Formats: sequence, structure tokens, C-alpha cells
Amino acid sequence: MQRRDLLRAGLAAGLAVGVTGQQANAQAPVSQKAKPSFIGGKGSFWPDGIRMPVSLSVMFESGSQPRFNPPTPFNNFVPPEGIYDMPTISWYRYGVTEGIPRALDMFDRLGLKMTSHMSGLSVELYPATAKEIVQRGHEAAAHGWDWSTESTMNDEQERAFIQKNVDIIQKVTGQRAVGYNAPGLRGSKNILQNLHSLGFKYYIDDVSRDEPFIVDIDARREIAVVPYAVYLNDIRAYEARSFADADFLDVMKRSFDRLYKESSAQRRMLAITMHDRLLRPEHVETIEELLLYTLKKPGVSYMKKVDIADYIFKAPNAIREPIGVVYPTIPGLYT
Repeated sequence: MQRRDLLRAGLAAGLAVGVTGQQANAQAPVSQKAKPSFIGGKGSFWPDGIRMPVSLSVMFESGSQPRFNPPTPFNNFVPPEGIYDMPTISWYRYGVTEGIPRALDMFDRLGLKMTSHMSGLSVELYPATAKEIVQRGHEAAAHGWDWSTESTMNDEQERAFIQKNVDIIQKVTGQRAVGYNAPGLRGSKNILQNLHSLGFKYYIDDVSRDEPFIVDIDARREIAVVPYAVYLNDIRAYEARSFADADFLDVMKRSFDRLYKESSAQRRMLAITMHDRLLRPEHVETIEELLLYTLKKPGVSYMKKVDIADYIFKAPNAIREPIGVVYPTIPGLYT
């Protein structure tokens, strides 16, 4: 799809664009009003002189895991089905007692904002945590009610599962979630249709691009994709691949460096995903090192996913694809 050399003036009016690299300081929050100096190389693909945004996600899942036999780091002496695994329960609770508070303090210190995908049951169990996330200026997005298998639900079940999530977030935080991440990224084959009917603007469970884009559900309906980066995810790093912190830091830096190079000629973004229970001291130290590294680059800005979605709907050169092209192996979709 052809891109224009310059964005139309005023497209970004009203967008909260986060902190930029030239103003970053590890000791104090950074003014959100200052403008970066970067002027795009072959073209500007983001508002206000931004060269490339970074989008942070914190998954708020404490207490939403299965009651029996959830994933656990304690692989010895795992109880049989139907027996509570006591240390594993405490493993997940760490997310609200230590993990999220530690991350929120880091974001405040650096003056950054993020998107928190909140499981409904977690919000119900820990309303003070959900409320604090929003009160500190972060976005509350939806993440299903619990870890139920959404991909096998029919439309009515899936909509109810998601709506229950939206309702508890709004009741507790006062914020209406407009972004969605299905548990395990696996919604039903009609997830986009169902999300649109529930009033969502965007979802993140598409990993086919390194830039946001718009999906035409049909001739009248559309939804934005603010893409996920599967391997820049602490679960994939620490639990699936057994990375040391230095390994994960290297992967994140290398991904950032390549995307930053490409961002002079095309729209790029970086997405980093964290889970509440994995926000351990050494892991947060690793994430903070990555954040400080990115903030040294001109034109880097941290944006909440809702702001990225709002912008891409306005961008005249945004990629737009019919749903049948996005999911070509599912028959009967709009093309």
C-alpha cells in the first residue's frame, strides 16, 4: 500500500503521545508536553515528530488462573487433579503484592504510560490494584473474565465472557475498556465481529505485522489491530525458553534496533509484554534497562494502545485489509 511522504497536519490533535527519548531522565518524570525533534527520513508515519512508538503491556491476571493444575514453576510434587497447589497460588498472588506496584513505580519514575490488559476475575478479587493502575494514568484494557478456553465458545458465550470483563473494569476503575486481548490470544473465529458488536476499537491478538493496521470486517464495519510481539513477552522468554535476563535484554534491544532502522522508511512500532507475576526484581531491572536504552534514541515515544488505535484510524496511509485477507484459511469471510 502506497505511503505519503508527510502526514496531514493536525491528524494527531488531542493524542496523548507519551515521553520522548531526548527528554528522558532516570531520576525524574518527563514532561508529556515537550515535542521530540525528529523529522522523519523518507516520510513521517506518526504524529508530532515521533519516529517510532513503544507500547508497553502489563497483564493483570492474579487470581484468574485455573483453580486446579495451573501452569507452575514448582514442577516437583505437583498435586493431583482436584487438590489445591498452595505455593502456586502464592506465585500468582505475587503479581498484586509486589509485581504491579514495582512496575507502576518504575513507570512513574520514568514518566511512561502503558496499557494493562485486565482479567475480569482479577479486577473483582483485587479492585484496589485495578483502580490504582488507572489512577496513575494508564489504560485499562480487557483480557477476558478468566483463563477459560474462549476459542471454543459460540458467539453468545464469547460476547457474555467479554462483556462481563468490560463491566467489572468500568465499575471498579470508571474506565470503559476499548481494547482486547483474549486469554492466550485465542478468541473464536468470530472474535472480530463479536468485539465490534461490543463497541471495541482494537485488539492485539494479530501477530502478522510490526505496525498497526485496520481490518475491514465487512463493507461497513472496521476494527484496528495494535499488534502483539510474541517473542518480546516475558512468559515466552523466561518460562518457554528459559532465558537468562541478559538473553532477554539482548533480544529486546536487537528487535528495537532493527525496527528503529526501518522506521525511517515505514511505519514501525515495538510492543513489550509483561505479566504481573513475572515482575520480579531482576526482571524489572532488565525491563528498565531496555526502556532507558530506547529513550536515548531521538523520536522514540511511549504510547498507550488506545492512542495508537485512535491515530491509525485517522492516518491517511494506514494499511487496510479485508478480514478474509487477514485470515485467509477461514472460509466465508469478507474479501
